[in-house]
Amino acid sequence: MLVAGVDSSTQSCKVLIRDAETGALVRSGSAKHPDGTEIHPDHWWSALLEAIEKAGGLDDVAALSVGGQQHGMVVLDGDGEVIRPALLWNDTRSAEGASELIAELGEARGAGPDDGTRVWAEQIGTVPVASITATKLRWLANAEPENAARVAAVALPHDWLTWKLAGGSAAGLEALATDRSDASGTGYFSTPRGEYDREILSLALRRDASDVVLPRVLEPGASAGVTVAHGAIPAGITLGPGCGDNAGAALGLEMSVGDVSISIGTSGVVAAVTGVAAADPSGTIAGFADATGAFLPLAVTLNGSQTLDKMCELLGVGYDEFDALALAGEPGAGGLTLVPYYQGERTPNLPHATASIVGMTLAGATRENLARAAVEGLLCSMADGVDAFVEQGLAVERILLIGGGAKYAAVQAIAPEVFGRDVWIPDPGEYVANGAARQAAWVERGELPRWDVSNARRVTAEPNPATRAAYADRRHLYAER
Repeated sequence: MLVAGVDSSTQSCKVLIRDAETGALVRSGSAKHPDGTEIHPDHWWSALLEAIEKAGGLDDVAALSVGGQQHGMVVLDGDGEVIRPALLWNDTRSAEGASELIAELGEARGAGPDDGTRVWAEQIGTVPVASITATKLRWLANAEPENAARVAAVALPHDWLTWKLAGGSAAGLEALATDRSDASGTGYFSTPRGEYDREILSLALRRDASDVVLPRVLEPGASAGVTVAHGAIPAGITLGPGCGDNAGAALGLEMSVGDVSISIGTSGVVAAVTGVAAADPSGTIAGFADATGAFLPLAVTLNGSQTLDKMCELLGVGYDEFDALALAGEPGAGGLTLVPYYQGERTPNLPHATASIVGMTLAGATRENLARAAVEGLLCSMADGVDAFVEQGLAVERILLIGGGAKYAAVQAIAPEVFGRDVWIPDPGEYVANGAARQAAWVERGELPRWDVSNARRVTAEPNPATRAAYADRRHLYAER
């Protein structure tokens, strides 16, 4: 029996077809998404159809699940039509909406506007920042009130794609479905309680939202329905509930309590599997759920692998030459420190920030040290998230380094120096799509299979705390400015 896993990410759509029992990869396909922080969902659907065709179709596939980028705002009218292009997680124009909602919920729940962060952390699990869906709905209400008034349903990218596979508008808005992991990133789903909070949805839209359709939150391993025939997609394929991309990666890596993944993709994500919901009033840790019934607290940065890509561009080199330069640089990069807030930042919450390179001297400002500073700055940003987990008392027993940025030899070699811990490097793979495929097998077989396809290897190095200390000092001054 074959199953399909889909990763509809910010940059592209990947489809993996695997054996449901062994996890063996049978075939795959992919297609690009347009660039930008505002995308019409039709592009995701077109890319999915193209990726399925490139993967040889689905005629022999029994079940399929979709993992997708989190937080994206898909708003539908009463006929199921998309009202406007979706705002993606990395669109920071909703930063003001986050501040408004923090204060307003505090007042609404009798805690006062200055204590709103505690209310959000305790009752929802996450203190909103610009990436969270609820803040994007507030932006819609503020900037496009006529569109906000038309909203009959709100979905996330993976919800919408699953719904399209099941027939879309012909199936009706009530056919929309999601899972705990993706719902927990909306800001209007209470992760501790496991239910939607309609008051927050109404606050976000600045109107009574009691009649707005939200996707049904399915239990892990439950079915979201079956496919309707469309092109290379036959009718009758079982649909899994799907999941957010970070939960999909955790499922694909078969993470358990004590495992922490550091994913360096478009964004940077530190995630840990825990048995209890997290509640961090500082907002550094978002208390999300995972795809198995447990919890997946996250610390997320807006700036990930582009930090390295941008330095490759500035130095005029490819990946291999960049690795050679960074590995030849001095530990500490000759005094150079890169604070990589190119797109603003989410952790810490500085949506309007820009990046900085500081500490230049005539002797230290070499190509090798510039490359090294990019790697160290990116890893220091990720290490701040690991520190936050430790401060919250969450177990950090094994660090797994994944994502496009983990392919760099310099990142793999320098990571243990920066983290002060050994790291494990799984084989390169599409772990979100792997997790979605594993979920599809769970739905079809009635149990979650063990595939163990990651084959992680351990990397060790002497810790270099001076690099972290220099970064912390310069980041602190930068944040104050």
